[in-house]
Amino acid sequence: MVFEPRSSRSLLQRRSSVSNAIQAGLDGIAVTGVAWYLINDQIGYITSDYVIMMLLLIGALAVIYDHYAIYRSNVGLSIKAFRLFKAWSATFCFLVVMAFLTKQSESYSRMLVGELFVIGYFVQLFLHFAVREVQKRFFAHAYRLENALIIGAGDLAHFLHQKISNNPWFGERIVGCVLTGEGDSGDYAEGKNRLSVLGHICDLDEIVVQHAIRTVYLVTPLSGSAVINDVYLKLLDKCIAVNWVPDIFSLRLINHSVREISGIPVLTLSETPLTGTSLFLKNLEDKVLAALILLFASPVLLAVALAIKLDSPGPVFFRQERMGWTGESFRIWKFRSMVVHEPEDGVVRQAQKNDARLTRVGAFIRRTSLDELPQLFNVLMGEMSLVGPRPHARQHDTQYSQDIVDYFARHNIKPGMTGLAQVRGFRGETKDIEQMIQRVDSDIEYINNWSLWLDFVILVRTLNAFTGKQAY
Repeated sequence: MVFEPRSSRSLLQRRSSVSNAIQAGLDGIAVTGVAWYLINDQIGYITSDYVIMMLLLIGALAVIYDHYAIYRSNVGLSIKAFRLFKAWSATFCFLVVMAFLTKQSESYSRMLVGELFVIGYFVQLFLHFAVREVQKRFFAHAYRLENALIIGAGDLAHFLHQKISNNPWFGERIVGCVLTGEGDSGDYAEGKNRLSVLGHICDLDEIVVQHAIRTVYLVTPLSGSAVINDVYLKLLDKCIAVNWVPDIFSLRLINHSVREISGIPVLTLSETPLTGTSLFLKNLEDKVLAALILLFASPVLLAVALAIKLDSPGPVFFRQERMGWTGESFRIWKFRSMVVHEPEDGVVRQAQKNDARLTRVGAFIRRTSLDELPQLFNVLMGEMSLVGPRPHARQHDTQYSQDIVDYFARHNIKPGMTGLAQVRGFRGETKDIEQMIQRVDSDIEYINNWSLWLDFVILVRTLNAFTGKQAY
């Protein structure tokens, strides 16, 4: 039997909003108006080059603002101001890149473009504030809040309650929650923001009538989806708006997202951020920067290699099997910093402060992190990245994965020479499991928020982090 969606309408539909459309239109008119005024004021007439610039600007705004969800999220003004600044900056970066690629950068006044960037941002910020205030006043006087009910309990139910309650223009008031299990509890806050328990799921009919419920939010864990069908059909007969909020946040989500396949909604719980263009850009960043660093650092590499050879017998390089991206093995390159030895009883011990196994040169290169420089070859071969979770010895992977359930989630991206955990100070010896948990948390946070800009910030911070007190 071949499955086909019952409706030809795509299941993933954005809710249309007149206020969002008005806001987008005002932004476009404001940006065009500011650009028009500056061009006439400074140049005196509109040239074809500036017409092209304005068309590109409006087109880029539509795409980039959609990417940053400028018109699709109800957040505080400070967060909106920051997101707007990022989106507006990204738009101008696109214009600058296009100007240089087409060799038209000399056709535009740098002062005019700079003024357009500053004035355009503040004009849009003012418009967003003004529209928000109009919405508040309009909803406060024109509409009576509709009563809404949460079916389910837990942290997500409380979070949803807080978000709706703190949005006066949302048009809804959460009157309480209905429990679906015997062990549930809905009392998570004190005072007016307390999520009251109105009863059990078996009392749903009476609760809906008693509180004049017009909207219901189904907040269910993955194990409670069996409740949804009966509740949905019951509410459907009462002409009540039904929203499903699947509680997936008890899981460790890795780069999660929502998409559709032929109209079927697909909720991705775990996925690498390195796909398509992102993978290409990450590889390009690694190869170019690694080659440049290797070129400039080659005298240092030769000097360290010579010092190791003269200081103690044994090879210059240390090779060890590590786990890489998607669990594939590779052999890491490092300068040898210890005397040649065999693991005691087959156990690989982490390097410790004042470790007796360290050579004189080894102590210095570990303290300055020069022993990591040969990993540039791993980066050039595509086995590692400049930035990513640090790869551990295979034996340590096995050990820590037994105590940390989502330990191997850190391998959803290429391992790196440095990472978010390292610049936060979670490097070197891990004396207890809590230190490794903090490292894994930082690694997964990096995966969930990966961007080229984040890589750049971590690389800059690495210059200080790799000569700190924990470098040994």
